[in-house]
Amino acid sequence: MANNARLERVSRFINTLNQARELGLTVTEASEGHLTLCLPYSERIIGNPDTGVIHGGAITTLMDTASGSVMICAFDDFELCPTLDLRVDYMRPAEPNQPVYARAEPYRVTRNIIFTRCEAFQGSGDVIAQCVGTFMRIGREATPKSFRDLIAGDAE
Repeated sequence: MANNARLERVSRFINTLNQARELGLTVTEASEGHLTLCLPYSERIIGNPDTGVIHGGAITTLMDTASGSVMICAFDDFELCPTLDLRVDYMRPAEPNQPVYARAEPYRVTRNIIFTRCEAFQGSGDVIAQCVGTFMRIGREATPKSFRDLIAGDAE
């Protein structure tokens, strides 16, 4: 699958997620086995009004979404893969007034579980947080066909 098709599929998928739409998440890169999402800075996601630092929950949501969506970049057929576990380590606060990016990749794929790693960073490249996650493979057939068609771009 071409990278442009991956980017379009991931974009369609994250646009079905209420939290992703509310946060304004966008796809900046989607290649085989790799995905980068962007969380734009907004006053709505400030965790500390005195400093303007982004709330950790918004960054965790960004990383969970990137980690869960990277499967679209790893598999030819779309399948839902719900989060089983996500461990996040925060390294430092995000700089105010700047977007945050999350880069994710699967590092082990089994018949039932996918293991991912992800890092959140800003323009300087300094890591804000990193996470590892496990996601359950429910299989292509357990995902409703109409939803698979929507993500694949085959919906009418």
